Amino acid sequence: MRLMSMFAAVVVAAILYLIVFQRDQLLGFAGADSDTPVTVSMSDTAAAQGIGVIAIRAQAQPIDSAVLLRGQTAAARDVTVAAETSGLVVSEPLPKGSFVNAGDTLCTLDPGTRAATLAEASARLSEAQSRVPEAEAGVIEAQARVREAEINLNAARALSQDGFASETRVVGAQAAMDSASAGVQRARSAVSSALAGIESAQAAVASAERDIARLVITAPFEGLLETDTAELGSLMQPGAPCATIIQLDPIRLVGFVPEADVGRITVGAMAGGRLSGQQEVVGEVTFLSRSADPVTRTFRVEVTVPNPDLAISDGLSAEIIVAADGQSAHLIAQSTLTLDDAGTLGVRIVGPDMTAQFMPVTLLRDTAQGVWVAGLPDVVDIITLGQEFVIDGVPIVPTYAEASQ
Repeated sequence: MRLMSMFAAVVVAAILYLIVFQRDQLLGFAGADSDTPVTVSMSDTAAAQGIGVIAIRAQAQPIDSAVLLRGQTAAARDVTVAAETSGLVVSEPLPKGSFVNAGDTLCTLDPGTRAATLAEASARLSEAQSRVPEAEAGVIEAQARVREAEINLNAARALSQDGFASETRVVGAQAAMDSASAGVQRARSAVSSALAGIESAQAAVASAERDIARLVITAPFEGLLETDTAELGSLMQPGAPCATIIQLDPIRLVGFVPEADVGRITVGAMAGGRLSGQQEVVGEVTFLSRSADPVTRTFRVEVTVPNPDLAISDGLSAEIIVAADGQSAHLIAQSTLTLDDAGTLGVRIVGPDMTAQFMPVTLLRDTAQGVWVAGLPDVVDIITLGQEFVIDGVPIVPTYAEASQ
Protein backbone atom coordinates (compact mmCIF):
# COMPACT_ATOMS: atom_id res chain seq x y z
CA MET A 1 0.00 0.00 0.00
CA ARG A 2 2.84 2.32 0.84
CA LEU A 3 4.58 1.49 -2.48
CA MET A 4 1.42 2.48 -4.38
CA SER A 5 1.30 5.88 -2.63
CA MET A 6 4.94 6.55 -3.44
CA PHE A 7 4.40 5.50 -7.05
CA ALA A 8 1.38 7.83 -7.39
CA ALA A 9 3.39 10.74 -5.97
CA VAL A 10 6.21 10.13 -8.47
CA VAL A 11 3.75 10.01 -11.37
CA VAL A 12 2.08 13.28 -10.32
CA ALA A 13 5.46 14.98 -9.94
CA ALA A 14 6.50 13.78 -13.41
CA ILE A 15 3.30 15.08 -14.99
CA LEU A 16 3.67 18.48 -13.34
CA TYR A 17 7.28 18.66 -14.49
CA LEU A 18 6.27 17.91 -18.11
CA ILE A 19 3.42 20.46 -18.02
CA VAL A 20 5.49 23.29 -16.53
CA PHE A 21 9.00 22.82 -17.89
CA GLN A 22 8.57 20.62 -21.01
CA ARG A 23 5.42 22.16 -22.48
CA ASP A 24 6.78 22.48 -26.04
CA GLN A 25 8.13 18.92 -26.18
CA LEU A 26 4.90 17.61 -24.74
CA LEU A 27 2.81 19.43 -27.35
CA GLY A 28 5.09 18.17 -30.13
CA PHE A 29 4.80 14.63 -28.86
CA ALA A 30 1.02 15.02 -28.81
CA GLY A 31 1.08 16.08 -32.50
CA ALA A 32 0.13 19.71 -32.04
CA ASP A 33 1.07 22.03 -34.90
CA SER A 34 3.50 24.74 -33.84
CA ASP A 35 1.61 27.23 -36.04
CA THR A 36 -1.69 26.46 -34.33
CA PRO A 37 -2.36 29.06 -31.65
CA VAL A 38 -2.60 27.71 -28.18
CA THR A 39 -4.96 29.32 -25.67
CA VAL A 40 -3.26 29.91 -22.33
CA SER A 41 -5.32 30.86 -19.30
CA MET A 42 -4.51 33.84 -17.08
CA SER A 43 -3.79 31.51 -14.20
CA ASP A 44 -1.16 29.72 -16.24
CA THR A 45 0.51 33.05 -17.07
CA ALA A 46 0.54 34.10 -13.40
CA ALA A 47 1.99 30.75 -12.41
CA ALA A 48 4.71 31.13 -15.01
CA GLN A 49 5.58 34.77 -14.08
CA GLY A 50 5.20 34.80 -10.30
CA ILE A 51 2.91 34.63 -7.28
CA GLY A 52 -0.31 36.59 -7.46
CA VAL A 53 -0.84 39.23 -4.75
CA ILE A 54 -3.27 42.12 -4.11
CA ALA A 55 -1.71 45.60 -3.83
CA ILE A 56 -2.75 49.24 -3.53
CA ARG A 57 -1.01 52.38 -4.68
CA ALA A 58 -0.65 54.50 -1.53
CA GLN A 59 0.01 58.26 -1.52
CA ALA A 60 1.67 59.95 1.47
CA GLN A 61 -0.35 62.59 3.35
CA PRO A 62 0.77 65.31 5.77
CA ILE A 63 -0.44 64.71 9.33
CA ASP A 64 -0.07 66.50 12.64
CA SER A 65 2.34 64.30 14.56
CA ALA A 66 1.26 64.91 18.15
CA VAL A 67 2.98 63.39 21.18
CA LEU A 68 0.67 61.48 23.53
CA LEU A 69 1.54 61.37 27.24
CA ARG A 70 -0.05 60.02 30.39
CA GLY A 71 0.04 62.14 33.51
CA GLN A 72 -1.97 63.95 36.14
CA THR A 73 -3.00 67.42 37.24
CA ALA A 74 -0.92 69.28 39.82
CA ALA A 75 -1.50 72.51 41.72
CA ALA A 76 0.61 75.45 40.59
CA ARG A 77 1.61 76.02 44.24
CA ASP A 78 1.29 73.90 47.35
CA VAL A 79 2.68 75.47 50.52
CA THR A 80 2.39 74.70 54.22
CA VAL A 81 2.47 78.02 56.09
CA ALA A 82 4.30 77.60 59.42
CA ALA A 83 4.84 79.74 62.51
CA GLU A 84 8.12 81.66 62.89
CA THR A 85 7.74 82.35 66.62
CA SER A 86 6.08 80.78 69.63
CA GLY A 87 2.77 81.76 71.19
CA LEU A 88 -0.83 80.78 71.83
CA VAL A 89 -3.31 81.01 68.95
CA VAL A 90 -5.92 83.68 69.75
CA SER A 91 -7.78 83.70 66.39
CA GLU A 92 -10.75 81.60 65.32
CA PRO A 93 -9.78 78.79 62.89
CA LEU A 94 -10.69 79.00 59.20
CA PRO A 95 -12.29 75.82 57.75
CA LYS A 96 -10.56 73.90 55.00
CA GLY A 97 -11.86 74.62 51.53
CA SER A 98 -12.05 78.36 52.22
CA PHE A 99 -10.70 80.69 49.55
CA VAL A 100 -8.11 83.19 50.80
CA ASN A 101 -6.39 86.10 49.11
CA ALA A 102 -2.74 87.04 49.43
CA GLY A 103 -2.23 88.80 52.77
CA ASP A 104 -5.33 87.41 54.50
CA THR A 105 -4.81 86.49 58.15
CA LEU A 106 -4.64 82.77 58.84
CA CYS A 107 -3.46 82.61 62.47
CA THR A 108 -2.89 85.26 65.17
CA LEU A 109 -0.68 84.56 68.22
CA ASP A 110 -0.79 86.11 71.68
CA PRO A 111 1.84 88.91 71.91
CA GLY A 112 2.66 88.24 75.58
CA THR A 113 5.43 90.58 76.81
CA ARG A 114 6.63 91.51 73.34
CA ALA A 115 5.11 95.01 73.60
CA ALA A 116 7.16 95.68 76.75
CA THR A 117 10.28 94.38 75.04
CA LEU A 118 9.70 96.78 72.17
CA ALA A 119 9.20 99.69 74.55
CA GLU A 120 12.44 98.88 76.37
CA ALA A 121 14.35 98.66 73.09
CA SER A 122 12.89 102.02 72.00
CA ALA A 123 13.97 103.63 75.28
CA ARG A 124 17.50 102.34 74.84
CA LEU A 125 17.53 103.77 71.34
CA SER A 126 16.54 107.19 72.65
CA GLU A 127 19.23 107.02 75.35
CA ALA A 128 21.87 106.04 72.80
CA GLN A 129 20.82 108.87 70.51
CA SER A 130 21.11 111.40 73.37
CA ARG A 131 24.71 110.41 74.02
CA VAL A 132 25.88 111.43 70.56
CA PRO A 133 25.70 115.23 71.08
CA GLU A 134 27.56 114.94 74.39
CA ALA A 135 30.29 112.87 72.76
CA GLU A 136 30.56 115.33 69.86
CA ALA A 137 30.88 118.22 72.35
CA GLY A 138 33.72 116.35 74.03
CA VAL A 139 35.52 116.18 70.68
CA ILE A 140 35.21 119.96 70.23
CA GLU A 141 36.52 120.59 73.77
CA ALA A 142 39.45 118.24 73.24
CA GLN A 143 40.36 119.95 69.96
CA ALA A 144 40.34 123.36 71.77
CA ARG A 145 42.74 122.01 74.35
CA VAL A 146 45.00 120.80 71.57
CA ARG A 147 45.12 124.28 70.07
CA GLU A 148 45.88 125.81 73.49
CA ALA A 149 48.63 123.29 74.17
CA GLU A 150 50.09 123.95 70.72
CA ILE A 151 50.27 127.70 71.40
CA ASN A 152 51.98 127.16 74.77
CA LEU A 153 54.45 124.75 73.19
CA ASN A 154 55.40 127.21 70.44
CA ALA A 155 55.84 130.01 73.00
CA ALA A 156 58.03 127.84 75.23
CA ARG A 157 60.24 126.88 72.31
CA ALA A 158 60.66 130.52 71.26
CA LEU A 159 61.58 131.64 74.78
CA SER A 160 63.95 128.72 75.16
CA GLN A 161 65.79 129.67 71.97
CA ASP A 162 66.24 133.27 73.28
CA GLY A 163 67.30 132.00 76.68
CA PHE A 164 64.27 133.31 78.54
CA ALA A 165 62.76 129.87 79.35
CA SER A 166 64.24 126.68 80.60
CA GLU A 167 64.24 123.35 78.82
CA THR A 168 61.95 122.00 81.48
CA ARG A 169 59.23 124.40 80.45
CA VAL A 170 59.51 123.22 76.86
CA VAL A 171 59.21 119.58 77.93
CA GLY A 172 56.15 120.39 80.07
CA ALA A 173 54.49 122.19 77.15
CA GLN A 174 55.20 119.20 74.89
CA ALA A 175 53.62 116.85 77.46
CA ALA A 176 50.54 119.05 77.66
CA MET A 177 50.33 118.96 73.84
CA ASP A 178 50.45 115.13 73.77
CA SER A 179 47.85 114.90 76.51
CA ALA A 180 45.48 117.18 74.58
CA SER A 181 45.93 115.09 71.41
CA ALA A 182 45.10 111.94 73.37
CA GLY A 183 41.99 113.68 74.66
CA VAL A 184 40.84 114.25 71.11
CA GLN A 185 41.20 110.51 70.35
CA ARG A 186 39.23 109.63 73.47
CA ALA A 187 36.48 112.06 72.54
CA ARG A 188 36.26 110.64 69.02
CA SER A 189 36.08 107.11 70.48
CA ALA A 190 33.21 108.24 72.64
CA VAL A 191 31.38 109.46 69.54
CA SER A 192 31.96 106.13 67.80
CA SER A 193 30.75 104.30 70.89
CA ALA A 194 27.60 106.44 70.98
CA LEU A 195 26.90 105.75 67.31
CA ALA A 196 27.44 102.02 67.87
CA GLY A 197 25.00 102.20 70.76
CA ILE A 198 22.43 103.72 68.42
CA GLU A 199 22.89 100.92 65.88
CA SER A 200 22.58 98.28 68.60
CA ALA A 201 19.42 99.89 69.94
CA GLN A 202 17.98 100.15 66.44
CA ALA A 203 18.66 96.45 65.87
CA ALA A 204 16.90 95.63 69.15
CA VAL A 205 13.90 97.70 68.10
CA ALA A 206 13.78 96.05 64.68
CA SER A 207 14.01 92.59 66.24
CA ALA A 208 11.17 93.35 68.64
CA GLU A 209 9.02 94.77 65.82
CA ARG A 210 9.77 91.76 63.63
CA ASP A 211 8.86 89.38 66.45
CA ILE A 212 5.56 91.20 66.88
CA ALA A 213 4.90 91.10 63.12
CA ARG A 214 5.40 87.31 63.17
CA LEU A 215 2.44 87.00 65.53
CA VAL A 216 0.12 87.44 62.54
CA ILE A 217 0.51 84.61 59.99
CA THR A 218 -0.85 85.59 56.56
CA ALA A 219 -1.46 83.83 53.24
CA PRO A 220 1.51 84.22 50.85
CA PHE A 221 -0.75 83.93 47.76
CA GLU A 222 -4.40 83.43 46.90
CA GLY A 223 -5.70 79.90 46.93
CA LEU A 224 -7.73 77.29 48.77
CA LEU A 225 -7.13 76.04 52.29
CA GLU A 226 -6.34 72.35 52.05
CA THR A 227 -6.45 72.02 55.87
CA ASP A 228 -8.09 73.85 58.76
CA THR A 229 -6.00 76.61 60.29
CA ALA A 230 -4.55 76.09 63.78
CA GLU A 231 -7.15 75.72 66.51
CA LEU A 232 -7.86 78.51 69.01
CA GLY A 233 -5.74 78.12 72.16
CA SER A 234 -3.17 75.76 70.67
CA LEU A 235 0.49 76.48 71.42
CA MET A 236 2.56 77.21 68.34
CA GLN A 237 6.29 76.70 68.16
CA PRO A 238 8.63 77.83 65.37
CA GLY A 239 8.00 75.51 62.42
CA ALA A 240 4.55 74.36 63.57
CA PRO A 241 2.05 74.34 60.64
CA CYS A 242 -0.69 76.93 60.62
CA ALA A 243 -2.39 75.86 57.36
CA THR A 244 -1.77 74.37 53.91
CA ILE A 245 -2.68 76.43 50.83
CA ILE A 246 -2.91 75.22 47.23
CA GLN A 247 -3.21 77.39 44.14
CA LEU A 248 -5.33 75.86 41.37
CA ASP A 249 -5.42 78.77 38.91
CA PRO A 250 -3.57 78.15 36.73
CA ILE A 251 -3.21 74.39 37.11
CA ARG A 252 -0.53 72.17 35.63
CA LEU A 253 -0.72 68.93 33.66
CA VAL A 254 2.38 66.89 34.47
CA GLY A 255 3.52 64.03 32.25
CA PHE A 256 6.70 62.19 31.30
CA VAL A 257 7.93 61.83 27.73
CA PRO A 258 10.29 59.01 26.63
CA GLU A 259 13.72 59.95 25.35
CA ALA A 260 12.75 58.93 21.80
CA ASP A 261 10.15 61.75 21.64
CA VAL A 262 11.71 64.44 23.83
CA GLY A 263 13.21 66.18 20.79
CA ARG A 264 9.73 66.70 19.33
CA ILE A 265 8.50 68.82 22.27
CA THR A 266 9.38 72.48 22.74
CA VAL A 267 8.54 74.99 25.45
CA GLY A 268 5.63 77.15 24.28
CA ALA A 269 4.05 74.43 22.14
CA MET A 270 0.27 74.15 22.25
CA ALA A 271 -1.05 71.23 24.24
CA GLY A 272 -4.35 69.78 25.32
CA GLY A 273 -5.56 67.32 27.89
CA ARG A 274 -8.46 65.01 28.54
CA LEU A 275 -9.16 64.49 32.23
CA SER A 276 -10.66 61.45 33.89
CA GLY A 277 -14.12 63.01 33.74
CA GLN A 278 -13.79 63.45 29.93
CA GLN A 279 -13.25 67.17 30.45
CA GLU A 280 -11.00 68.66 27.77
CA VAL A 281 -8.63 71.56 28.46
CA VAL A 282 -6.13 73.55 26.39
CA GLY A 283 -2.85 75.17 27.44
CA GLU A 284 0.82 75.36 26.50
CA VAL A 285 4.05 73.66 27.50
CA THR A 286 5.81 75.79 30.13
CA PHE A 287 8.51 73.39 31.27
CA LEU A 288 10.55 70.58 29.72
CA SER A 289 13.13 68.90 31.90
CA ARG A 290 16.66 68.60 30.54
CA SER A 291 17.54 65.85 33.00
CA ALA A 292 16.14 62.35 32.54
CA ASP A 293 14.80 60.28 35.39
CA PRO A 294 17.60 57.79 36.19
CA VAL A 295 15.13 54.90 36.57
CA THR A 296 12.55 55.41 33.81
CA ARG A 297 14.74 57.43 31.38
CA THR A 298 11.86 59.83 30.81
CA PHE A 299 11.69 63.63 30.91
CA ARG A 300 9.19 65.69 32.92
CA VAL A 301 6.81 67.88 30.90
CA GLU A 302 4.52 70.52 32.43
CA VAL A 303 1.56 72.10 30.63
CA THR A 304 -0.04 75.20 32.19
CA VAL A 305 -3.83 75.37 31.83
CA PRO A 306 -6.17 78.21 32.95
CA ASN A 307 -8.57 77.21 35.72
CA PRO A 308 -10.47 80.38 36.70
CA ASP A 309 -13.50 78.56 38.10
CA LEU A 310 -11.30 76.09 40.05
CA ALA A 311 -13.23 73.20 38.46
CA ILE A 312 -10.07 71.14 37.92
CA SER A 313 -8.78 69.52 41.10
CA ASP A 314 -5.27 68.49 42.02
CA GLY A 315 -4.22 64.88 41.29
CA LEU A 316 -6.64 63.95 38.47
CA SER A 317 -5.47 61.50 35.83
CA ALA A 318 -4.92 63.18 32.47
CA GLU A 319 -4.20 62.20 28.88
CA ILE A 320 -1.90 64.91 27.48
CA ILE A 321 -1.46 65.64 23.77
CA VAL A 322 1.39 67.96 22.80
CA ALA A 323 1.45 69.42 19.29
CA ALA A 324 4.59 68.63 17.29
CA ASP A 325 5.84 69.34 13.78
CA GLY A 326 3.80 67.54 11.10
CA GLN A 327 5.26 64.91 8.76
CA SER A 328 4.31 62.80 5.75
CA ALA A 329 2.78 59.43 6.50
CA HIS A 330 0.66 56.66 4.94
CA LEU A 331 -2.69 55.46 6.24
CA ILE A 332 -2.85 51.67 5.81
CA ALA A 333 -4.84 48.78 7.22
CA GLN A 334 -3.30 47.22 10.29
CA SER A 335 -3.47 43.80 8.63
CA THR A 336 -1.00 45.05 6.03
CA LEU A 337 1.80 45.18 8.61
CA THR A 338 4.19 42.24 8.80
CA LEU A 339 7.51 41.28 10.36
CA ASP A 340 10.78 40.29 8.75
CA ASP A 341 13.05 37.52 10.02
CA ALA A 342 14.68 39.92 12.50
CA GLY A 343 11.31 40.92 13.97
CA THR A 344 11.30 44.42 12.40
CA LEU A 345 7.85 45.90 11.78
CA GLY A 346 7.19 46.85 8.15
CA VAL A 347 5.28 46.20 4.94
CA ARG A 348 6.00 44.36 1.70
CA ILE A 349 5.85 46.42 -1.47
CA VAL A 350 5.96 45.80 -5.20
CA GLY A 351 9.54 46.44 -6.25
CA PRO A 352 10.54 48.07 -9.56
CA ASP A 353 11.47 44.65 -10.99
CA MET A 354 8.06 43.18 -10.01
CA THR A 355 9.48 41.32 -7.03
CA ALA A 356 8.44 41.47 -3.37
CA GLN A 357 10.47 43.85 -1.20
CA PHE A 358 10.30 44.42 2.58
CA MET A 359 10.43 48.01 3.89
CA PRO A 360 10.53 48.88 7.62
CA VAL A 361 8.07 51.49 8.92
CA THR A 362 7.57 53.55 12.07
CA LEU A 363 4.13 53.34 13.67
CA LEU A 364 2.88 56.87 14.43
CA ARG A 365 -0.76 56.61 15.40
CA ASP A 366 -3.58 54.06 15.59
CA THR A 367 -7.02 55.24 14.42
CA ALA A 368 -10.38 53.69 13.62
CA GLN A 369 -9.61 54.01 9.88
CA GLY A 370 -6.22 52.30 10.13
CA VAL A 371 -2.68 53.03 11.27
CA TRP A 372 -0.46 55.93 10.24
CA VAL A 373 3.08 54.84 9.41
CA ALA A 374 6.21 56.72 8.33
CA GLY A 375 9.35 55.63 6.50
CA LEU A 376 7.91 54.86 3.06
CA PRO A 377 8.34 56.76 -0.25
CA ASP A 378 5.68 59.34 -1.10
CA VAL A 379 4.11 56.99 -3.67
CA VAL A 380 4.46 53.26 -3.06
CA ASP A 381 2.68 50.05 -4.09
CA ILE A 382 1.91 48.18 -0.87
CA ILE A 383 0.95 44.50 -0.88
CA THR A 384 -2.24 44.13 1.16
CA LEU A 385 -3.02 40.45 0.52
CA GLY A 386 -0.45 37.70 0.11
CA GLN A 387 2.43 39.51 1.84
CA GLU A 388 2.83 36.64 4.28
CA PHE A 389 3.50 34.16 1.44
CA VAL A 390 6.37 35.98 -0.29
CA ILE A 391 9.88 37.01 0.68
CA ASP A 392 12.33 39.51 -0.75
CA GLY A 393 13.21 38.85 -4.39
CA VAL A 394 10.28 36.51 -5.14
CA PRO A 395 8.58 37.37 -8.49
CA ILE A 396 5.00 38.54 -8.04
CA VAL A 397 2.02 39.40 -10.20
CA PRO A 398 0.16 42.24 -8.44
CA THR A 399 -3.52 42.92 -8.88
CA TYR A 400 -4.27 46.48 -7.85
CA ALA A 401 -7.27 47.37 -5.74
CA GLU A 402 -8.67 50.74 -4.73
CA ALA A 403 -7.02 52.30 -1.69
CA SER A 404 -10.37 52.47 0.11
CA GLN A 405 -10.72 48.69 -0.17
